[in-house]
Amino acid sequence: MNRTLKSLAALAFVCLFLIGTQSIAFSQGRGRGGGGGHGQGSSGMGNPSAGRPAGVGVDRGISTSSDRSDGRADNGRATASERSNGRSDQGIEHARLRRENALRAQEELRDHPQMAPRLQMSANDLRNGYQTALGSNPELKFGQYVAATRLASNLGSRHPSVTRAAILSGLAEGKSIGRTLQDLGVSEREAKEAKKRAEDEIKAARKS
Repeated sequence: MNRTLKSLAALAFVCLFLIGTQSIAFSQGRGRGGGGGHGQGSSGMGNPSAGRPAGVGVDRGISTSSDRSDGRADNGRATASERSNGRSDQGIEHARLRRENALRAQEELRDHPQMAPRLQMSANDLRNGYQTALGSNPELKFGQYVAATRLASNLGSRHPSVTRAAILSGLAEGKSIGRTLQDLGVSEREAKEAKKRAEDEIKAARKS
């Protein structure tokens, strides 16, 4: 009887020992699995940069594009910037020229109030027409605009192609008035005479 009880007690002890060992192993397995799952969730969703090699990302992509293209990417960005600045600087310069030339025209009309009437024009017509012409050619001088107006008036009846707009277009291309008149069908001699006549008319109109 005693031997039977001892055998049952030993068997129970072994069973309890096996159950306890399995419980400990199961708990440890859950701890490792949960930790791994949490870490993956954190790095994969909460922190997209976790787990990436150092330097991988947008910044590294920009730098490596320059490396792979032997600096051509950097040169392209620099060139685009320089071109933009060039256009901006040119626009500022043109605006400055238009403003300065318009002010000089205002001063001349104020200093010579009889010039416009003597040229059979109004001061407003000269002023407004000149400001419009400056939009296409910021370097146009007021005297050139007045000369183009007189030449068109003096030559237009004999040479229909000679208009103020046509003369101003030639000046905008960098041509002289004489060259522009010849391109419009006026002979060299007649162009010189017409230019001299216009200059004399303007000089006389400025006298007040």
